[in-house]
Amino acid sequence: MSQSNNKSPHILNASSNLLGICFVVLTSLKILNISQKTIIDEITTVAIILFMGSCTLSFLSIRNNNNKIERIAEYLFLGGIGLLFLTTLLFTFNIIA
Repeated sequence: MSQSNNKSPHILNASSNLLGICFVVLTSLKILNISQKTIIDEITTVAIILFMGSCTLSFLSIRNNNNKIERIAEYLFLGGIGLLFLTTLLFTFNIIA
């Protein structure tokens, strides 16, 4: 593995863990029938899409040793993190119930 392609394993590990957390949150909302009352499930669904794209692209970056794919995976990961942070802030300050 080259020096410039050393972030992809970390992105893959972190995004797959956060993807699992998003699935747990989404499933919990559906089981508790809360998803109709809030926008948390929509935001979580977008975060799932971003983390899944990040997982896929970081894996492809490892396989192909491609820095451009790694960069896109990194941006998708940061977007997913940003959405989770936004959801946490909105939930903490009771902006969304």
